[in-house]
Amino acid sequence: MILVTTDQHGLAMSGASGAAARHYDRAIDALLHFRVEVDAEANAALEESPDFPMGNVLAAYLGLLTTEVEDARTARVRLGAFRRRIDESSLLPRERAHLAAVQALLDGDFLTCGALLGEIAVAHPRDALALAAGHQIDFFTGDARSLRDRIGGALSAWREDDPHFGHLLGMYAFGLEEAGHYDRSEEVGLRAVELNARDVWGIHAVVHTYEMQGRFGDGLRYLDARLPDWSTGTFFNIHTWWHYCLYALEAGDVGRVLAIYDSALADGQSCMELLDAAALLWRLHLEGSEQPELDERWRALADAWPVRVAEPFYAFNDMHAVMSYVGAGRMGDAEKLIASREAYVLEPRPGVTNRDMTLRVGLPVCRAIVAFGRGDYASVVDLLYPIRHRVNEFGGSHAQRDAVQKTLLEAALRAGARDVARVLVSERIGVRPCSPYNWLKQAAVADALGDRAAAAAARVRADELVRAF
Repeated sequence: MILVTTDQHGLAMSGASGAAARHYDRAIDALLHFRVEVDAEANAALEESPDFPMGNVLAAYLGLLTTEVEDARTARVRLGAFRRRIDESSLLPRERAHLAAVQALLDGDFLTCGALLGEIAVAHPRDALALAAGHQIDFFTGDARSLRDRIGGALSAWREDDPHFGHLLGMYAFGLEEAGHYDRSEEVGLRAVELNARDVWGIHAVVHTYEMQGRFGDGLRYLDARLPDWSTGTFFNIHTWWHYCLYALEAGDVGRVLAIYDSALADGQSCMELLDAAALLWRLHLEGSEQPELDERWRALADAWPVRVAEPFYAFNDMHAVMSYVGAGRMGDAEKLIASREAYVLEPRPGVTNRDMTLRVGLPVCRAIVAFGRGDYASVVDLLYPIRHRVNEFGGSHAQRDAVQKTLLEAALRAGARDVARVLVSERIGVRPCSPYNWLKQAAVADALGDRAAAAAARVRADELVRAF
């Protein structure tokens, strides 16, 4: 007789003892809170019931969603052993559906995994794991509409008094922001955090909304007011400090940015933490911050990447590794990584999402970063301008991908591509007229066009915005 229990959201699970089910519920709670305890709770569930299907599925997702090659390899081995031990025909339909979804992810097919998780959420809208894992897949593939609608489509099945309703709102707020619904995103995100002050993903959604609207002062004040809620106890702390630094950069406070980098970002261990560090230093690099003290930061960061990009897994990580190599002056390492990815995309890999990401976006971006490091700014423009409207295809958020757009803009200015630079700055000011950075670039364009009055006016506007912070 198959043992059937229910999880905290009322969904049936087979093969779990009472203790295993409790550990699973705590793991899901930790996952939604981005707490480090998620791994320990997931492992404890499997220690209690080694053949617990949803426990094994959860462990596999956790190993894959880090975008760490070694974690993925371990997850692949563990899930394979589980599947060989069991009779899958005896599993509940939802469990079989999860196995198919996570196997697609193990096989490198992000898109099929996301679609299968979507089907699960339609049939089981209270499946928090399907929603959370699907939300991350949408993030990794840069699918803004699905980031919004995957969660939005499930919300009506949840009640205001559900303990995790606020977490659903936090995810929904992020999807709304990425899809451009900024007023609604702020409203939903603030409500999520009102329901759970330590919902770091909800806080993160509000922070993104302020970033996209150019409300940098509001962002700093919001993060300062909630510092105890987001700065400790989760594996998302560093990323939120990265957002804090983006606001400080807009204010021109490089000293503050470097102080935060050294105290919070410099010792990152995961790919997610390393890419935040690289993205921050790269923004300083674009603005000419070449002070000697940056050199050691770049060297330490470049030293951390080789083992993590030794084989292809996620093109978005590759870009940040190349940034680190170029920043450290290790052009040979950057070229070596690009060459390995050029060989990778030559092999047919049906259904492997990262291959297409690498071919269509990853390689052009990595080549452009190397060209920028070599001072070949015209080549940067040639590489990035044709793909600037589809860089979302290799994942990340609008805020993260803005490093690519800023690289293109800076290269256009330095290459003397005045018409391209004018278009890019005009687009940016139209969307975020409150950004000091955008007005400073408007001044640079005006200088290039010989319009001193317009340049002076743009600089005055940038200064006004900084003082208004």
